[in-house]
Amino acid sequence: MNRNDVTEKIITVKVSKGLKWEDVAAKVGLSKEWVTAGCLGQMTFDAAQAKTLGAIFGLNEEEQKWLQVVPYKGSLTTAVPTDPLIYRWYEIVNVYGTTIKELIHEEFGDGIMSAIDFKMDITREADPKGDRVNVLLSGKFLPYKTY
Repeated sequence: MNRNDVTEKIITVKVSKGLKWEDVAAKVGLSKEWVTAGCLGQMTFDAAQAKTLGAIFGLNEEEQKWLQVVPYKGSLTTAVPTDPLIYRWYEIVNVYGTTIKELIHEEFGDGIMSAIDFKMDITREADPKGDRVNVLLSGKFLPYKTY
């Protein structure tokens, strides 16, 4: 057994029970974005969170322990993603990445946006021309230090 096996079991049970990530996250007590990332193998849960997920997804003690192991982050299997939705994010970074970088540097100076001290919120925005996906990414600015 490994972490990927636990992820597959979680997805299988989610589908078979018709669960929504938002409902799972509410039981864990964290955002749907973070809990989804964790259930997909990208975050580490503590023992209490793993136990809650164990109850939801029917995970045994060993499977719950796998949820507490620090994962190897980065879930894409290819350098250029092939899933159309994920590819669009790749396209956004390719087209707008230099713009995002330039504007962040102009506003904050030389540094990066943290993906560790970070939060994300994904919501649906009603629009008469077709609903829109609203994604808010918020990361702490980390300036480069001189030494």
